[in-house]
Amino acid sequence: MTEDQAETIGLVTLGWLCGQEDLLPVFLAASGATLADLQAGLSASGGPDRAVMVAVLDFVLMQDETVIAAAQAQDLRAEKLVMAHALLSGAAQMHWT
Repeated sequence: MTEDQAETIGLVTLGWLCGQEDLLPVFLAASGATLADLQAGLSASGGPDRAVMVAVLDFVLMQDETVIAAAQAQDLRAEKLVMAHALLSGAAQMHWT
């Protein structure tokens, strides 16, 4: 997966989350973010703020049902969300040896 693909998944997942009337308020409360924060993160100079996309993917990956719903909405395998999160968060570059 490329960084561009991961960013696209992050952005589409954010769009999906914003359309979920039951989940969006939970995400905002859990993250401490506001709708204005999300909007500012999307329009940041240099492109969308990775921290916003990582926070969205963190939230979505917390529950199986949410992962499945977000992946199905994008016609992706759930593993792609995990891969995008790892790449955007920097976890893909971690080596424990």
